This record gives sequence, C-alpha cells and structure tokens, in this order.
Amino acid sequence: MATYAIGDVQGCYPELQRLLDKLRFDPAADRLWFCGDLVNRGGQSLDTLRLIHGLREQCVITLGNHDLSLLAISLRKPEAQAKVNPELREVLFAGDAPVLFEWLRSQKLLHHDEPLGWTMVHAGLAPSWTLRQAQKAAQEVERELSSPRHPRILRNLFGNRPASWSSRLQGLDRHRATINLLTRMRYCDVNGRIDFEGKGEPGTQRPGLYPWFEVPGMRRRETRIVCGHWSALGRFAGLGVYAIDTGCVWGGQLTALQLDSEEPRYIAVNAEPHRKRPPGGGD
Repeated sequence: MATYAIGDVQGCYPELQRLLDKLRFDPAADRLWFCGDLVNRGGQSLDTLRLIHGLREQCVITLGNHDLSLLAISLRKPEAQAKVNPELREVLFAGDAPVLFEWLRSQKLLHHDEPLGWTMVHAGLAPSWTLRQAQKAAQEVERELSSPRHPRILRNLFGNRPASWSSRLQGLDRHRATINLLTRMRYCDVNGRIDFEGKGEPGTQRPGLYPWFEVPGMRRRETRIVCGHWSALGRFAGLGVYAIDTGCVWGGQLTALQLDSEEPRYIAVNAEPHRKRPPGGGD
C-alpha cells in the first residue's frame, strides 16, 4: 500500500493517466491525495473530474481556487455560464454535472493525517495559525460548502478582503479570509497580509514580502505540509513544506510525492508537447 500526493492537475487528463500508470496505482491498495486545482486550462477538465470521481473512495482532495471558482460559476444562470471558456462549459453543461458538483462541495480545504505525519492544503497556512486553528477554520468553511447554505458562501467567496487572519473575524469575512489563505496565498508580509499580485519565484517579490512558509516568527507545526498552487515556485522542499505544483499545464511536469516512504519520493511525468506558459505566467 502506498500514499501519493499529486500536484495541480488543472484538466491535464493525459498526464494524469500517464502518472497513475507510472505509479502502478492499485485502487485496491493505494491512496491518492490531490492538492487541488483539478480543473481549468488543461483542456480536459470534465474527463479529469470523472476519473477522480470514479476513484473517490481511494482519494483525498483539498479544493483549490480554480475548483471553488467552478463551483461558484455553477450557481450562475445558464446564459452567464455560456460565457466562460469552452473547457469549463463542457463541465457545466454535462449530464452528470450535478453529481460532480455535489461531490466537489463535499471535499476538504485541509487534510491532516496524524499517523502519516502529513497535512495537505492547496496554497498555504496563515503564519499565525497553529495546526489546530487551521483545522478549525477549514472545517467551518467545509461545513458551509457541504450544507444547503452553500450558495451563500459561493456567491460571496470572491474578493481580496480580508487579506489576513484575525480571530475576531466573523461570518462571510471569516470564511473568505480562510479561503484566501488556504487557496490563494503565495507571499505575505510579517503581519500575514497576503500579496495577491506576486506570482513569480522567490526573489522577485516586492520588499517586505516573504513566501508564506518563510515569514519571520511564523508558527512551527509538528507536521509536514504538502501543497500546490505555486507553479513558479516549482518543486520545493524546506522548512517542513513540500510544494509539488510543477506547472504541468504550462509545459512543466505533473508530480506525485510518495508520503509513506522512509524519505519522500518524487515521481513525475512530462507535460504533453503542446503545453507552454503564456506571457505573464499563470496561477
């Protein structure tokens, strides 16, 4: 039995199939953790969702910003949905879309496995959070997303405020701050305020900003963290953080990290030849 975390798939269905083949994935014994951003830009988001949904008993998923955006779009009127890109339209108007969306809404924002000693999120953790605080904040949002109240949070999840965490936050502001931290963060300042513009590799950020895992004085947590979201960072291991968004959708690789081996082990496949990063990069 093996447990693998997989970086941002973003609709790169052929690469996901090749990666599972390379892993010799056995649904009867192995488990997959997906770091989020299952959809958008890779061209085959519907096939990707159907594949992972078919393996749902063997999978753990933490939702990414693109996944949450798709769920929000799913609540729009059909004429508004028809204006999004063709790849997402294919998902929105699929016959099994209601089943896929209900399943996505039941997924996590943070997953912690105590015996393995690993925690998975899409983007990162607020520098001030203990693991317990992060779990509590994530669970609050997860309950809303999987409940009949989900339209309220999905219709109000967009926005750059609040950009940092405070225990005094309440209601939608609290939920939006949690979502911003767990699914959108790359750089922040010493007070934990997110910079939403910086997407480049470390060293390109504005003065006074730090990668979220290098903020001075941040809480140290007795867990290893695996995450995605930051393709310009690429494969990174340090300070207890393992980042595995290796930019498949931009022509890089789709990477898996074996979590239950004595030392974390990377397995990757190259992107399809037609994929390449557009000017200005991506998220």
